Amino acid sequence: MNPAWSTATAAADTVIPVVCIDPALLSSVGHFRRNLYLANVAALDTELRSLGGELSVLVGNPKEKIGEIIALTGAESLHFNRAASQFGRSRDNAITRQLPSTELVTHWGTLLTEPGTVLTGKGTLSKVFTPFWKQWIKAALPELPTGGSADLTVAPSTIRDELPKFDDPVIQPGTAGAHNALDRWLSSVDDYLETRDIPSVEGTSQLSGHLRFGTIAPRTLLDIVGTSTPGREGFVRQLAWRDWYAHMLLQAPDMIDRAVKEQYEAVKWLDDPEGLAAWQHGRTGYPIVDAGMRQLAATGWMHNRVRMIAGSFLVKHLLIDWREGERWFRHLLIDAEPSQNAGNWQWVAGTGTDAAPYFRVFNPIAQSEKFDSSGAYIKHWVPELSDVPSAIIHAPWQAAPLDLAANGVVLGDTYPHPIVEHRFARERVLNAYKTALGKD
Repeated sequence: MNPAWSTATAAADTVIPVVCIDPALLSSVGHFRRNLYLANVAALDTELRSLGGELSVLVGNPKEKIGEIIALTGAESLHFNRAASQFGRSRDNAITRQLPSTELVTHWGTLLTEPGTVLTGKGTLSKVFTPFWKQWIKAALPELPTGGSADLTVAPSTIRDELPKFDDPVIQPGTAGAHNALDRWLSSVDDYLETRDIPSVEGTSQLSGHLRFGTIAPRTLLDIVGTSTPGREGFVRQLAWRDWYAHMLLQAPDMIDRAVKEQYEAVKWLDDPEGLAAWQHGRTGYPIVDAGMRQLAATGWMHNRVRMIAGSFLVKHLLIDWREGERWFRHLLIDAEPSQNAGNWQWVAGTGTDAAPYFRVFNPIAQSEKFDSSGAYIKHWVPELSDVPSAIIHAPWQAAPLDLAANGVVLGDTYPHPIVEHRFARERVLNAYKTALGKD
């Protein structure tokens, strides 16, 4: 349940459901996220119509549009869920400053725990996840508002806009889509710990896009999934990670573009546009990395284990600034949230609030052999390798050219040579980090 909606419909006789679409923000995101967002707006309108209402769509700068609709309708209060990102907070603050006479009722409906409520014994936010998790799982959650029976109305036609056009989204939108996805997930959630790292099977919930756009609340997932089995607890733990990164971003809003551990700002990253482009477009010559990047480009989503492998490859193998990867993922991913995206990239880079040392370097070959042993995921997303036996698909350059040719592969022609050698890359990045930390 959306607490802003529930509270508004319980507190007032009449409610005007409004969405304001910012064209500048809409044009800055990737195709898949744009489509899913607009499809969710359309689905919300359909749902409201089934309840006898209608969604008022505004297109323009929210700082102007929200004040305009309140002035023209005489609305006495504004209910909304707060944002953790710097952009969202700046927008919301700019809106509220223009409404000194309007009652503002805000909530944290996108999170399970309100920032500032899960703290250490010293009253601070833990800089390591595990202590945060131990406090988070014991935290008292706010009582859910039950909602009311307010009449639903719509803003005058003179101040409503048309919903921008969009293509079919990559996932079923709206609350119906979210609950259908949840129903599917409930049939396999108990196996989560065994399947979550295998990208060729549906071992994850794939609810992240719905959480991103609020078509399902994290509280709903917690209440329905629960923690009665190790798999369910493992899934709920991911919801805690989500809260933790949001809490962190509110404390350190510059974590989007600055290392949380300040000393890592001294790392000398390479200026390598060709390497960056090869990574972005899945042409690194490392099949598991290329498969992930192609899945991202084709769907706006990537399996979590492969996100870690691909992210590590950019930072630790190509020695390219983690911020380049953070921006690329944030642009393309349907589920990209600023706090999670930056937090996860800093985890990969070893620059964030993580207990693991900087010398964690994922070996993409070993990761591929362990988590995609049959090569099924690779063969799906890198079809030029679809006939290559699993024994050699993880590092095709190590196979005899005749063996590759027999399966339709010619390195440098049908599939690229690896753009960097693993041992060399590992030594190079460790030296770069040691130099930055003054450990030479």
